Amino acid sequence: MTSTRRLVFCVLLAFLAAIGGVFVGRALLPQPKQPGAALHEVLHHKLALDADQQARLKVLEDRFAVQRRTLELELRAANAHLAQAIEAEHGNGPRVAAAVDQSHTAMGELQKATLAHMFAMRQLLRADQTSQFDDAVVKALTDSQG
Repeated sequence: MTSTRRLVFCVLLAFLAAIGGVFVGRALLPQPKQPGAALHEVLHHKLALDADQQARLKVLEDRFAVQRRTLELELRAANAHLAQAIEAEHGNGPRVAAAVDQSHTAMGELQKATLAHMFAMRQLLRADQTSQFDDAVVKALTDSQG
């Protein structure tokens, strides 16, 4: 076997080993849960929503998806502004402080919108459904994974 073939073989073998390691790691290690996944599970699969509740929930979720995307873009822009300020000042100067405030404002707006959406979803529920929803909200907010 020539040195070129040996090198190609070693590179290919290393690549296959890396791919195999990824698959084994994904199979053996638990995947982190997405924030809100448990709440979504309760809302869509455990509360037995009637057709009217499902239709109204879809409207709320579609509207919030647009609002959330807009707020996430604002947060991303605020973080980019913060990065620029840090790069320019190389310290905690006035531009950095202003950019931090802008970032905190964007985060706060996203959190307020998320809470408003959650309370709007809760309003769709019957009295016999709210306690399970409330438990899922508390768990989502206090779970160390999410």
